[in-house]
Amino acid sequence: MTLDYNSLLMALAVSTTCLALTSLGSWFVRRSETFLLTCTVGLVLIVSGIVAYGMYVDEPVVVLAVVAFALFYAGFAIIWAAGCQFRTDRLRLRATVACALLAMLVSIPPLLIGYDGLAFIAENAAIAAMLFATAYQYWRAREEAPAPLTGITALYCLTAISFVLCAAVLIANGKMVLGVAPSNWAEDLSLAICIASMTGIGALSLALHQWRLAARHRLEAITDPLTGLLNRRALFDRYGQGLMRPASAVLIFDLDHFKSINDTFGHAGGDRVLKIFAAELAANCRTGDTAARLGGEEFALVLQEVIPDRAEIVAERIRKAFAGREIYLEDETLKCTVSVGVAPGRSTPVDFDTMLSVADKALYTAKRAGRNRIEVAAHLHPVPAGAVRTGS
Repeated sequence: MTLDYNSLLMALAVSTTCLALTSLGSWFVRRSETFLLTCTVGLVLIVSGIVAYGMYVDEPVVVLAVVAFALFYAGFAIIWAAGCQFRTDRLRLRATVACALLAMLVSIPPLLIGYDGLAFIAENAAIAAMLFATAYQYWRAREEAPAPLTGITALYCLTAISFVLCAAVLIANGKMVLGVAPSNWAEDLSLAICIASMTGIGALSLALHQWRLAARHRLEAITDPLTGLLNRRALFDRYGQGLMRPASAVLIFDLDHFKSINDTFGHAGGDRVLKIFAAELAANCRTGDTAARLGGEEFALVLQEVIPDRAEIVAERIRKAFAGREIYLEDETLKCTVSVGVAPGRSTPVDFDTMLSVADKALYTAKRAGRNRIEVAAHLHPVPAGAVRTGS
């Protein structure tokens, strides 16, 4: 082994350590990004494997090679697990352990019986397979952030290809017994590619983390934290600047006697009722429709591309389903109702604020008429519970 090769090993250890520190630092910023912590664990194991392999390069003792192989497999398997965790938010622990053990099974026994050339071929192939699998996880998640995730995918693939080259050169040489660590142009190229890739993955991972932070902040700014629906600000951002088409409708819901629920069961009980109604509202929301919490116990549903009378039917379905729910609070069974104001689309497009105001007036008409009913703004006549009056 030459000094240059040892220098490359040291540079790889440094670049991998920097990537580990970047991942760990990003995790400290936002603890919910647990895939970063998983990635850090994998990188620490890889750095440890590089150190053990460097010792094997200087003194080719089988034990050092076994330790290096085991650390590499554990590290790269955990890196793959971090990719899965990034995409699915689940840590596949059993699959990770199985992946590392399988790699050990196909490479360590040949190493122990003296066929170290065969062992290094198996090692390079196993690591390449793990890297390709990791790249696939980030590729499947690329819609979240196309630029950085495509870059990370490409770098993992490039690194995997470098390991494939190492295995191919060893196969071409045909030596099943080496006695020392492999030394050829593919090994040097692989180390150089690994150094560049680790640096690039670190930079892109940091950019990806910042992008995720910004996206989460944007989501939090437009989401009601209790129900998970859009908030009033998001609703007006989406519809406040344009005109509502004739095939649209705006529905406003207000939970009946909600103050008495809070007074009797406390705010925790009231919050549970709000969440249950929000879930009912979301369940009746099609692609293109928008459900939002306006504030307190008031909600809105904006329907798009609805045929005549469809808005009233949707309002009645939600009203009836919520009235039929049995809600358990403090060992008591509670039944709640909701009043609804409906503003169907007009033949002449109007702005969203106008439709919301019309629906709000219809809602208060329903409240004054006895609650637990819907009122269609076109007529402003009460619609009894269990019945629907269509508008024109």
